[in-house]
Amino acid sequence: MNTTTKPKLDRFSLPDARGHFGAYGGMFVPETLMGPLYDLNKAYLEARSDPAFQEELARQLKEFAGRPTELYYAERLTQQLGGAKIYLKREDMLHTGAHKINNVLGQLLLAVRMGKKRVIAETGAGQHGIATAAACARFGLECVIYMGAEDMRRQALNVYRMRLCGADVRGVEAGQKTLKEAINEAMRDWVTNVRSTYYVLGSALGSHPYPMMVRDFHQVIGKEVRKQMLEKEGRLPDEMAACVGGGSNAIGFFFEFLEDLDIRLVGVEAGGRGLDRGDHAARFEGGKLGVLQGCKTWILQDPEGQIELTHSVSAGLDYAAVGPEHAFYKDQGRIEFGNISDDEALLGFETLSRLEGIIPALETSHVVAYALRRAPEMRSDQILCINLSGRGDKDVQEAGRLRGDLSV
Repeated sequence: MNTTTKPKLDRFSLPDARGHFGAYGGMFVPETLMGPLYDLNKAYLEARSDPAFQEELARQLKEFAGRPTELYYAERLTQQLGGAKIYLKREDMLHTGAHKINNVLGQLLLAVRMGKKRVIAETGAGQHGIATAAACARFGLECVIYMGAEDMRRQALNVYRMRLCGADVRGVEAGQKTLKEAINEAMRDWVTNVRSTYYVLGSALGSHPYPMMVRDFHQVIGKEVRKQMLEKEGRLPDEMAACVGGGSNAIGFFFEFLEDLDIRLVGVEAGGRGLDRGDHAARFEGGKLGVLQGCKTWILQDPEGQIELTHSVSAGLDYAAVGPEHAFYKDQGRIEFGNISDDEALLGFETLSRLEGIIPALETSHVVAYALRRAPEMRSDQILCINLSGRGDKDVQEAGRLRGDLSV
């Protein structure tokens, strides 16, 4: 991971009115969706400036989701590794098991405000799906979740949890049967049923205004970290790191600190089996600029522009594109990116479980593995804060299968 000169930034200036983060983002959708997206943008901007909406969102985040989450000093992990003091932002403690509920509650309050009765969503690891299903049950909304058939196999527990909450979970058999195909099906549904249906996009990507909305609804993560770190340590961390699939947990974790240029921000992608084509989902290693599912960003694609196959041990990181705001801040030198292999992620999964009694999601295990590598390189008077974006109950069976433990 290369350190570059970090320029002065104004995080509130982006995106522009057309949804661009510099060269990235925008609105690349069928004509039938342009009107609904403009309506959604207008409704969101009105809601964002409405104190009643913000008060209700804060109430739901506290009473239904369980905010604020704890900032946890990982004492045994710190002692084992030596080097930096390690803190975990415990998004895994939220209702439904991950950060995804922050965004879902915000968007569903917006759906109710817009008079929508039917909600659709896509999901990879299932955490966005179960958050959507649970919140739809809370608000009495019809819920349809699209999920790749391979991800349904890997995340069978979350499929059952979604159905238990009343969601219609629809498997997608096309292509690799993972997140990209689930998004395709959700967008087809939305085109067909746009008047009655609200699409809850789960990550900080897709067409404007979704990257902006998802980022805004996850800002609460970083705001809490700033307050909690000052309370616990009297200062801010030296380095912050988060896993990056589409990038929702990471942008929410980083956004509050973008203008604190002395804090190193690191995004961790899925290195998979290695960096050969089709073996990973590290967009900044093998990708190039292109358009996918609504926005311009870094995408894994072949020389003819066809989307590459991807792979990750974690369903939630197994996606060919990265959020446009991450691409912008990489160009600016403000967020650095690296990658962690499947084997390293599994080691992170096992190490945090064994030393701290905290079982992380396989997505989150990538940033835990980064901490295993990075903390010993840092001084003992430095602080490394990582976003523990989700818990790993959903992944125990898959991890056991991969490790050859058939008793799971």
